[in-house]
Amino acid sequence: MPPPPQMQGMPGGEPTVFQKIKMGAMTGTLVGLTIGFIGGGIQILRAGPGPRGALGTLSQFMLSSAATFGFFMSIGTVLRTEGIEANPYLTPMQRAVALRQQEELMSRARGGRVEVEERKRA
Repeated sequence: MPPPPQMQGMPGGEPTVFQKIKMGAMTGTLVGLTIGFIGGGIQILRAGPGPRGALGTLSQFMLSSAATFGFFMSIGTVLRTEGIEANPYLTPMQRAVALRQQEELMSRARGGRVEVEERKRA
């Protein structure tokens, strides 16, 4: 099986830090809008719309939730997708071994020589 195609516009297939921040922010914003819609709708049903009206209250819930989720997801996405080189908890020997294994796997994947073992279920 050939390796999956690389994404267009990203040399080497690795997105930049800015692209990771943008992707995390968009994901978090969409999740926040959804959570805000659900939470705001429940709050309006429970306590009433308040002085701003139903639409104003719902939009405030959605926007504040979207901003919060978007901010934290953008930071979390960058931290989660840092490479092996940036991991401060690895010793130099562990980092060298991990990089060597990663390079070996990538070269085997490019050559189509990756084998997958299937586990037998007991």
